Amino acid sequence: MSRRGFLQRCAGLLAAMPLLRVLPIRAASSAPAASTEAAAADLLWYAKPAAEDRLLFEGLPVGNGHLGALAGGDPGRELLSLAEASLWTGGRNDALHADGQFPYGNDDFGHFTQLAKLVLELPGQAWPNVEDYRRELDLATGCVRVTYRCHGVRYRRELYVSHPDQVLVLRLAQDAGGDHSGRLTLLGTHGEVARDGTKPARVHLAGRFANGLRHAVAVATTAEGGRLAARDGVLQFEHCTALTVVLAAATNYTPHLAQGFIDAAIDPLALAQARIDAALARTPQQMHERHVADHRALFDTMQVNLGMSMPAQRKLDTWARLQARARSGVPDPELEAQYLQYGRYLTIAGSRDGLPTNLQGLWLAGNDPPWQGDYHTDINLQMNYWLPDRAGLGACFGALTAYCLAQLPAWTENTRRWFNDPRNPYRNSTGRLAGWTVAISTNIWGGNGWEWHPAGSAWLCNSLWQHYQYTLDRDYLARVFPLLQGACAFWQARLVETTVVDPDGQPQRVLVDDHDWSPEQGPNDARGISYAQELVWELFGNYIEASAVLRREAVHAKTIAALRARLYLPRVSPTSGQLEEWMSPDDRGEPGHRHLSPLMGLFPGDRIAPDRSPPALVDGARRLLAARGMHNYGWANAWRALCWARLKDGDKAYRLLLDNLAPSGGDANGSGTNLFDVYRLPQQGVFQIDANYGMPAAMLELLLYSRPGRIELLPALPRAWPRGRVSGIGARGGFVVDLAWADGRPVEVTLRSVGGTATTVVHGERSLPVTLARGGQLRLAMRQGEWRRT
Repeated sequence: MSRRGFLQRCAGLLAAMPLLRVLPIRAASSAPAASTEAAAADLLWYAKPAAEDRLLFEGLPVGNGHLGALAGGDPGRELLSLAEASLWTGGRNDALHADGQFPYGNDDFGHFTQLAKLVLELPGQAWPNVEDYRRELDLATGCVRVTYRCHGVRYRRELYVSHPDQVLVLRLAQDAGGDHSGRLTLLGTHGEVARDGTKPARVHLAGRFANGLRHAVAVATTAEGGRLAARDGVLQFEHCTALTVVLAAATNYTPHLAQGFIDAAIDPLALAQARIDAALARTPQQMHERHVADHRALFDTMQVNLGMSMPAQRKLDTWARLQARARSGVPDPELEAQYLQYGRYLTIAGSRDGLPTNLQGLWLAGNDPPWQGDYHTDINLQMNYWLPDRAGLGACFGALTAYCLAQLPAWTENTRRWFNDPRNPYRNSTGRLAGWTVAISTNIWGGNGWEWHPAGSAWLCNSLWQHYQYTLDRDYLARVFPLLQGACAFWQARLVETTVVDPDGQPQRVLVDDHDWSPEQGPNDARGISYAQELVWELFGNYIEASAVLRREAVHAKTIAALRARLYLPRVSPTSGQLEEWMSPDDRGEPGHRHLSPLMGLFPGDRIAPDRSPPALVDGARRLLAARGMHNYGWANAWRALCWARLKDGDKAYRLLLDNLAPSGGDANGSGTNLFDVYRLPQQGVFQIDANYGMPAAMLELLLYSRPGRIELLPALPRAWPRGRVSGIGARGGFVVDLAWADGRPVEVTLRSVGGTATTVVHGERSLPVTLARGGQLRLAMRQGEWRRT
């Protein structure tokens, strides 16, 4: 059913009768073909190519979690900027500076870096002979397409990166009367030189970094008609009616500390060539079908309808549409839904079964990304993984799990050797030490970078635990249990006693974090920072529950429970009226600061919740959030939007969404032409991917809040979305929810169990306890303000 049809149906049935019935749920594999209107909603499109010097902000991204590319789409000169997730310089970085911190440079800590460039030159199809040009990114199929007319012939180009075949595919075709002549050049970005392959029409390059990492890229081309040959590392072709380019890349990285994270037995060039051989055993159509089926199996798990846009808005290309929305102030709900789906698309393209997404995802336009393109553990890495479980993409969370498990032996060794070094201002003053933690910056080599981060272990574990809450997968929980256990051991050794005055004016001995820094401001020697207290309180609770579920470490869990009962929990400051950031009289942070570190108990935690917390505590959190402002970097806006959603203020969260959707233009904060989030630094704008994940997560949080035992519908619905429908929202407690609403109220809901058996469905003051068999389904409709089972 089209979106227009759905909304007309809702309006008609509301007028005729109050009882509404949920439409049957179709599995993704049996879904009918999308309507033209729905298909258009999944397209980003543009009337001109990306400028080469603006490729990072204008190029269209494709990827398979391992290999990523940005495509410019110029008819006469297509530039692809390539990246491979494990292409990193640096190493273990296991020594300290005089200040007790690790080095943080390109050579010691290392950095994520560009793989290569691929340039397709078609001199006979260059401007100014091009007309009727269009390029587009199809979010639903994971394909970039370029079409144009040149000398009266319609040309077509399609690009994708296949996960099942582990190759990039570029396909060129045209209508009758045209052909392709030109050359394809593979350019190294680290001094590598392309060479002819041992098989016809193939080229490759290979290199080795100082850290021992070997890498390779191989390219093969097949043609229909015409002539095709490799000469001096360049693929040249003449008068081909169709052309298929297949590219594969590999490194000898392995996620094992025992091997130094490098497998000497892997020949990256042989591996890349083998991937090409396997792919070319299939026809171009078969490769395309395998890719689309794999991509849609994930993408189609969620459908999003936030309302209808106007025909005039739909006629605009994506960049013009962003500008019109910002200029006019007229709502464009289909654009906003598309932004949410773009975040899901980037999750599928960037996070599959390899390394997790770093600050850049899989998309680079040069060799030196900001902040080394690393894994920041004081918000950014965690934000990259707030979306998958909410958005029907739980399978994409596995990359973060695998990373943490692979790095754990190195993180544990780093902690044992270096954390209590006398030069480290964050060392445990008791001298005790156990378990593991990390620095704010981590790499793929088991190495730490910028600034020790004592609470980093707790936050990573809490993220892993929340994934379990969505799935209730005991096997998964057993896999990550050693991470939780090691983090608890670290904090068991780290906590120190201090005396506070309780609400009755009596002295009370409590446990607090040792000397620490509240990211990323204030003193670096404060004890009991709210950030750490909240994270550790949640960590201990998660470990206790995990121990009970798995029936493991009961004695240790009892010890942790006793420690948890003595933890100091942040209070509202009597001087500022805000939730405190530090245990000190002057506890106010910098107004407008980008980080919301003291609000961990509000989001992503659940200790502070309007439905069960003292009103004064909730109000203190609200005051602190308001003091941090409503205009910031994209990721900071996303974090704010999630917090406002928890406080049930959907309109404030929506304002932050619009702030992120504002066109960046001259490198200001906002969205680039390709919807990548732009982060304004002095003299330049940079791309950082976390906001592209965090804000879509906030949009879903506006529609549904969940924790085990509670699913709250439309807790913070913005006035801009009075009616709509979303299917496939993940809910903690082991459920998936389909939801339709009209006039700001839910009208239909379907709950499907993915392991959960009991919860309470809530909207406003109404609640309904429900029970389901594992794997079962329940349909509800709102009738005269009451839920009815259908």
